[in-house]
Amino acid sequence: QVQLVESGGGLVQAGGSLRLSCAASGMMFSISTMSWYRQAPGKERELVAASSSGGNTNYTESVKGRFTISRDNAKSTVYLQMSSLKPEDTAVYFCNARVRLVDYTIREYWGQGTQVTVSS
Repeated sequence: QVQLVESGGGLVQAGGSLRLSCAASGMMFSISTMSWYRQAPGKERELVAASSSGGNTNYTESVKGRFTISRDNAKSTVYLQMSSLKPEDTAVYFCNARVRLVDYTIREYWGQGTQVTVSS
């Protein structure tokens, strides 16, 4: 079984910064894409940023220039550095990983979510 454990959420004032972490553990052969999603109250879950195993990244338009996704493959960990936070960034942030297991099957896993609240 594979687990994703997130940390780093919290309450911050507008203009502030937070860094989210997500560590994957379990019987994995490799991890391809690691991503961050978020879901605000009453809204659908949306992709915030993604990082491929080769280092390619992509961001949703609203966070470009403010958020940076990075990963430490040796630690099976992905980070989301969030700066210049806005109240509209308030949401539960979820980590997602596309994993090739030791039997070579590919499965997708989600973290439990971490709350980010930005006050105005």
